Amino acid sequence: MMIWDLSKFFNSIDELDKFCLNLRKNADEFNGKFSKNLSNLNSDEFKNAMEGYEEILAGIGKVMSYAYLNFAKDTSKGAFLAKYEEICTKIEESVLFFEIEFNELDTKTQKNFIINTPKFGYYLENLAKSRSHQLSFLEERILLRTANTGASAFSRLFDESMARARFEFEGELLKEEEILSKLSSSDRNIRKEAAKSLSKGLEPMQHLLTYIYNMIKTDLKNNCELRGYEYGESSRHLSNQIEKSSVDALINASENSFGLVSKFYDKKREILGFDKLYDYDRYAPLGGDEKMDYEEAKSIVIEAFSQFSPLFGNLAKRAFDENWCDVYPDENKQAGAFSHSASSDVHPFVLLNFTGRRRDLFTLAHELGHSIHQYLSYSVGYLNSHTPLTTAETASVFCEMLVFEYVKNRLPKEQKVALLAGKIEDIFATLYRQINFTTFERLVHSYEGEISSDELNRIWLQESKKMFGNSLILNDYYKIWWSYIPHFIHSPFYCYAYSYAQLLVLALFGLYKSKECDNFVEIYTKFLSLGGSKSPKELVAMFGFDIDDEKFWNIGISQVENLVDEFIKESSL
Repeated sequence: MMIWDLSKFFNSIDELDKFCLNLRKNADEFNGKFSKNLSNLNSDEFKNAMEGYEEILAGIGKVMSYAYLNFAKDTSKGAFLAKYEEICTKIEESVLFFEIEFNELDTKTQKNFIINTPKFGYYLENLAKSRSHQLSFLEERILLRTANTGASAFSRLFDESMARARFEFEGELLKEEEILSKLSSSDRNIRKEAAKSLSKGLEPMQHLLTYIYNMIKTDLKNNCELRGYEYGESSRHLSNQIEKSSVDALINASENSFGLVSKFYDKKREILGFDKLYDYDRYAPLGGDEKMDYEEAKSIVIEAFSQFSPLFGNLAKRAFDENWCDVYPDENKQAGAFSHSASSDVHPFVLLNFTGRRRDLFTLAHELGHSIHQYLSYSVGYLNSHTPLTTAETASVFCEMLVFEYVKNRLPKEQKVALLAGKIEDIFATLYRQINFTTFERLVHSYEGEISSDELNRIWLQESKKMFGNSLILNDYYKIWWSYIPHFIHSPFYCYAYSYAQLLVLALFGLYKSKECDNFVEIYTKFLSLGGSKSPKELVAMFGFDIDDEKFWNIGISQVENLVDEFIKESSL
């Protein structure tokens, strides 16, 4: 089978509803036992309270995973998702007091609880750091109760709208994933017409998508003002456990190396024999329009992962054998791809929209990297398993590199050049394009008042042009392509995490290939298994890197430069 079996969560709606009733009962009992009583607990009692709190949140997570995955599979099930969002919100209200009251404890009591609850020590330390941004219980309760009609409601509207969007192409109506896949066709006319079709399909949606974005922007602004965050991105940095200065350094280092993009595309234009390259030529394959069926992709992933680590190979095989993946595009299915960590008593769930291109192989490797990371981090418990975005993309991008190296080493020269080009373009998309996204978001969220479609278009085009310089021409229609990017809606300021992870992984992969670290696989497996139980700085330090050192970013960028130089050398032989 190539579709999810969601009955692994609950065999029936009746079983789901009974689970919710029991969860509500446990949450109410927890409230009655510990609300307004934390300061009276001893260390053992607080440890028990933490374990009970984690169990309730894990239960809420299980219900919401089931509801969300049903919705992702069929976005017409919005009412089903909304029903269980409301149920879980009310359950969560009963335990809302816990973190608030923890941050109302005196510093001595708080530190004592942290020291004597080592399993949750890092989680509690991070919770204490958010004290200055925490509101009163009643304020937090209101925000929790209204969350489902705020930003999350507009996120759902975005998902439903994009899932229903159709793009006319050669007499057919295609879904978003299908029309985007045409942009990688070997036929320039197909790429050009696909770009026009995407733009034509997005154009009538501009008013709606602009309005949705404005609501996301306003919701974030209100949240920042209420909680005392200086910038729209500040809460994201806090959750990512890094400073804005570190993100600024990442952006500066990346923008200072935009010349690598022009260097690559100038060579690609020469190979293609075009006078000029346009936006629809970005992903033009060099050589044949490589096809790949799912069975072949599975085989490559298992072999590449196994050569790195038998554990990785076995987990990939389990993912395929146990139907962790929902593989092909379907009516009302959510676009894109993701791995959802779900519940530790089940397994991660991977959503794909496999269209039979070689690019889909790397998407598969990417999402299975996430699922391996998620599965391994179950070992540290629910609260510790959630990784900050700064390290959440590490396994996914690393696994892409494993598959890339595996495939590259088995190809003849012409196909190797094509593969190198594809990998470099993927890195550009993961590194430089995400920097463009971040600078775009910074300008959008700093804009006073409601922002118009025209202004969004102007900023988008301005930031996009920085990356490509004079090496690639962006047509006028490209200015509206901000409007289909889901991260702007679901997770503002998420995107720099991709850039962070890309440079980190390139540095780690270079260390792995150099064989200078004898126990690299052992350290890396432990790195992933620790989930979010340690800081990114501590985790990266396991490999001898310092994320606060500006030189760190340039280690990764030097690897990008090496790949571009290899591409130019191979294509010139």
